[in-house]
Amino acid sequence: MDAKIKERVDAWLNGAFDDVTKNEIKKMLKENPDEIVEAFYRNLEFGTGGLRGIMGVGTNRINKYTVGMATQGYANYLKKAFPEEGISIAIAHDSRNNSRQFAEITAHVMAANGIKVYLFESLRPTPELSFAIRHLGCKGGVVCTASHNPKEYNGYKAYWNDGGQLVPPHDKNVIAEVDKIASVDEVKWSGGEELIEIIGKSVDEAYWQMAKGLSVYPDIIAKQRDLKIVYTPIHGTGIMLVPELLKRYGFSNVTIVEEQSKPDGNFPTVVYPNPEESEAMSIGLKKAEELNADILAGTDPDADRVGIAVKDHKGKWVLLNGNQTATLAFNYLIEARKAKGIATDHDMVVKTIVTTDMINRIAADNKVTCYDVLTGFKWIAELIKEKEGYEDYIIGGEESYGLLVGSKLRDKDAVSAVAILCEMAAYEKNKGRSLYEKLIDLYVQYGFYKEKLISITRKGMRGQEEIAEMMESFRKNTPKQINGSKVVRLLDYELRKGRNPETGEQWDITLPKSNVLQFILADGSKISARPSGTEPKIKFYFSVHDKLPGAKEFDSVSADLDARIQNIIRDLNLK
Repeated sequence: MDAKIKERVDAWLNGAFDDVTKNEIKKMLKENPDEIVEAFYRNLEFGTGGLRGIMGVGTNRINKYTVGMATQGYANYLKKAFPEEGISIAIAHDSRNNSRQFAEITAHVMAANGIKVYLFESLRPTPELSFAIRHLGCKGGVVCTASHNPKEYNGYKAYWNDGGQLVPPHDKNVIAEVDKIASVDEVKWSGGEELIEIIGKSVDEAYWQMAKGLSVYPDIIAKQRDLKIVYTPIHGTGIMLVPELLKRYGFSNVTIVEEQSKPDGNFPTVVYPNPEESEAMSIGLKKAEELNADILAGTDPDADRVGIAVKDHKGKWVLLNGNQTATLAFNYLIEARKAKGIATDHDMVVKTIVTTDMINRIAADNKVTCYDVLTGFKWIAELIKEKEGYEDYIIGGEESYGLLVGSKLRDKDAVSAVAILCEMAAYEKNKGRSLYEKLIDLYVQYGFYKEKLISITRKGMRGQEEIAEMMESFRKNTPKQINGSKVVRLLDYELRKGRNPETGEQWDITLPKSNVLQFILADGSKISARPSGTEPKIKFYFSVHDKLPGAKEFDSVSADLDARIQNIIRDLNLK
């Protein structure tokens, strides 16, 4: 065994850890030494978004000790950042195994450090945590969740006083404080319990009222109140807020997917509790077909991601991807503001650099400013804060099934998104057509943009190195052309430089540093490479587009664009 690993194992066997933990380590040493290596080969990194990892004993695992140490570091930074002010923090958790325990540990450590704690009485969606921070005037927040990861995972997302996840300089400063906690003996585990206040229904009510206020056409919903909606929370927190919000919007014909309605950290009906996965939405799709529904909506365990399905132009049920859903939502709100006469010269929308550029086209055509930010909703939240008082934020979104309508909270919000997407379906039905037909109309108007994402997983000690090697190879060996089309721009967000490989022209990228590469081709295709910040994966995003003369040509142009993407993937030896 590596000396450093042995040192960490010995520290846990001889330190102030409970007997259950020590016995589990001894069992692993005897029966599964490989697992010991995985559990102790490093300290689980507190990244810019917090912690995420597999649950279990060890320094590289999510457990009560790694959660406690992270919380102590975060508490230390909060006290440094607000030395003269009373500090309060909101804490929530999802339906995952051990999430309640981790939330309570977080609450007790914060309280032991003299920090006022608002702890939700039971599971709640991540967006409600973001809302609660602003609603209660907190200096920060924590939600215990691993979002859409498999059941073995859990995590810990840290927030700042604006309701957004940590951004510079606070992210690095918190990481530095967490890294200073070298032992569980430095954690204040108890004391100050009187500072913990249980919250629930009053914040729910405030959230529902806020989200109800986002409705654009309540009169249309009144006409289409029987819209057939099928909703699945995929065993997660969405069940706490979504059905009631749909009711308050005025929808009366909502069917909950019963098999996935109960919060359950084992996610018994799915492998990945993620609405991006067709398998996770398959039970809902079957129910939607049975009922001849108008729309299916699904949310992930912490209800910050939303996926929808509708009938296509041939009457077949299809899952929309995150780019398609975002395109429809952005366009709906931009069009609605114009139609109602409330659009201003200061309207703005925000998307990430790997989200479809079709949104930029729609915004430009409607004289709305569209900002592109780095991947991660925290950057959308940061831009909202930066522009507050100067520009009017309308909607933000990312291709990974995240939307935020309005600025009353600062993270992606699948709860309000479900309601708005159902309102959009009602609006189109009132016109005698479907959301899919509206999407085709937009393709005809702005060009047919088609996107695809593939992820390559590299697990274990060697995995991160392999991912880093892949990125370095693309940097050093930039292809001159891809699929017969010249690379006309290389954007390296790590170096914060853009370059034209043909002319040698260079320019600065003003966005913060991030390990992302983008190749822009002469035919308008865009390829992005980005290691995941939360999983042992490298993600490749492909975007191609062409003119769509009319709805009748949809299938043929769609097939051509699919072929172009596959040729790009083959050219890059990714599959």
